Amino acid sequence: MTEWDVKKLRILRTLRDRGTVTATAEALLMTPSAVSQQLTNLSKQLGVPLLEAQGRRVRLTDAAHLVLRHAETVFAQLERADAELTGYLRGEAGQVRVGAFSTAVPALVVPAVRLLRAEDRPGPDVRVREAEAAQAYELLSAGDVDLALSLAAHAPTARDPRFTLLPLLADPLDVALPADHPLARAPGLRLADLASEPWIFGGSGPWSQITTAACEAAGFVPEQAHSASGWTAILAMVEAGMGVALIPRMASAPDRPRAGVAMRVLDADRPHRHVVAAVRQGAEQGPAVARVLAALRRAAAASVKQS
Repeated sequence: MTEWDVKKLRILRTLRDRGTVTATAEALLMTPSAVSQQLTNLSKQLGVPLLEAQGRRVRLTDAAHLVLRHAETVFAQLERADAELTGYLRGEAGQVRVGAFSTAVPALVVPAVRLLRAEDRPGPDVRVREAEAAQAYELLSAGDVDLALSLAAHAPTARDPRFTLLPLLADPLDVALPADHPLARAPGLRLADLASEPWIFGGSGPWSQITTAACEAAGFVPEQAHSASGWTAILAMVEAGMGVALIPRMASAPDRPRAGVAMRVLDADRPHRHVVAAVRQGAEQGPAVARVLAALRRAAAASVKQS
């Protein structure tokens, strides 16, 4: 029977994800020579070539991809075993490391922690790490977090065997206009009414895609007058009359409105961005992670009701 070495398989998977031996070594706190040696040994154990030269780099062979396709099932089962063992040893009060993008922390993670603390039984020890939405899957893959909140626009394909994705929230997008804008109080405002306005949104990435997709669905391509990624900067420019912007309701802080900004709900267009929770496949069955996921769902449901 072929000998399967889980440690070496993890190295091979990391090489697939990171692309180079050097990056793999950095991620796993190993030397490049140690990575190469472990993979050479794995190739001998399995009896198939796993790597082939491609210029100064290496690439995975078809056999390596076949091996990893089956190994992902093993990794998922090990995650389930680890989750069950943690639940057995710690009850449901284990530690859960949550990675979340900035607006998700106050809108979803903090309310979820409060819900857990209000329960009669001890809750998991939730440790929060703020991270860009695009970074979530790197953190999960590296084992740096146990659960991550991200945007569906960042999510890998649903067929990616490494992760389980769970929809949490469809976050409405409202439009921010200067308070003295002629359309700031216009009834039945639609995105198409703002087609000729200067727009403010990020220069690249999912938020740029979300903004342009919403505007294109309304029949126009937005003119990007200014580029910014932080909501504070975007709202400051709107307040100064420099343009208009789509703002996620999670980020608009209704308890701290800006006097110079009019936030308008786009009832006719109803654009949204979709927030998902992600875990390594199999880990969602662990008692502590399951409780945090349940609390996040309750927080998301409460957020929808309030909006």
